[in-house]
Amino acid sequence: MSGYGVIQDPDGLLDWAWAEQRLLAERNFWFVTANAEGRPHSMPVWGVWMPERERFGMCCDVGARKVRNIEANDQVVVTTADTVECVSLEGRAVRVRGDEAEPLAVAWAEKYCDTDMSEAGFSKEEMMEAVYGGAAFEVLPERAFGMIETPEEFSRCATRWLWD
Repeated sequence: MSGYGVIQDPDGLLDWAWAEQRLLAERNFWFVTANAEGRPHSMPVWGVWMPERERFGMCCDVGARKVRNIEANDQVVVTTADTVECVSLEGRAVRVRGDEAEPLAVAWAEKYCDTDMSEAGFSKEEMMEAVYGGAAFEVLPERAFGMIETPEEFSRCATRWLWD
C-alpha cells in the first residue's frame, strides 16, 4: 500500500487481537457479494465473529439476493460499519445447515439476545431456530485488512492478515 504512504515498518502494525475486538463488538456489518457476472451487491447484515473457529457467520432469508449470489460466486467481503477503525475481511462463504449451523446459531443467539433483541421478546431458542430456518453462512477468511483512518494513524498502522 505504498501508494497510500503506508510505511513498511512492522513496529506500527495492528495485531490480530485489535481486529478481533472490533469484529466481536460490531452489531452491524456490510456484506458484499457478486453474482456470476460480477455485479456487486452490498447490504448491511447482523453477523458474528467466532474466534474459536476463525470464521464470520451470518444468516439471511433463503430468498435473498445474497444467497443467489453466493450460490453463483462464493467470494465475499465483510466489513465493520465503523469506517474509522475498520476491519475488512475477504473470504469464501460456505452454507451451513443442520448440525454444521449449530456454532453459528449459538453465537448468534448469545450475541443478539443479550443485546437489543432481548427487548423484542425473542428467546435464544427462537433466535437459534431463525438461523436453522434461514440461509446460514460461514465465511472462511482468506485475507483481512485493518486500519485506523485518521491522518496520524493510517500510514503507520494499516495492516493485512493472511490465512492459508
